Amino acid sequence: MAVKITRGSAMSEINVTPLVDVMLVLLVIFMVTAPLLETQNQAVNVDLPKVTAERSRVAEDAVVVTVDRGQKVYLNDHPHELAELQPKIAALFRSRANKEIFLRADRTVPYGRVVETMAVIRAAGITKLNMVTDPLEPESASRRRR
Repeated sequence: MAVKITRGSAMSEINVTPLVDVMLVLLVIFMVTAPLLETQNQAVNVDLPKVTAERSRVAEDAVVVTVDRGQKVYLNDHPHELAELQPKIAALFRSRANKEIFLRADRTVPYGRVVETMAVIRAAGITKLNMVTDPLEPESASRRRR
């Protein structure tokens, strides 16, 4: 009984079809969920000003001060009087190295109220203040240029 031993080359190709399938599914999932994650689920509803500048990105653990239409001030979605805001912010940032805060103000809030809020935030020792805005739609941007 003779045994035939063949010495051929081993299969050196990898079937990438399953890998491509999985990658496409992941790509679709990320494309669908990214816009949902981008919009913050803020409890306070404000109509943000629209600008042509780059959109502000708010981190999940960021501290957000919001001024709504009725000029009520919120610290991370909890209502506060403007006078009590400074010690609350100072206490929040006492143990943080990153002294960064985001300010969301409704577009109908008077400029003076926004400046007062900014002054209170600065007085609490915050070194970086970010203004949260919405992007300007292309149609409105072209109308404003005319």
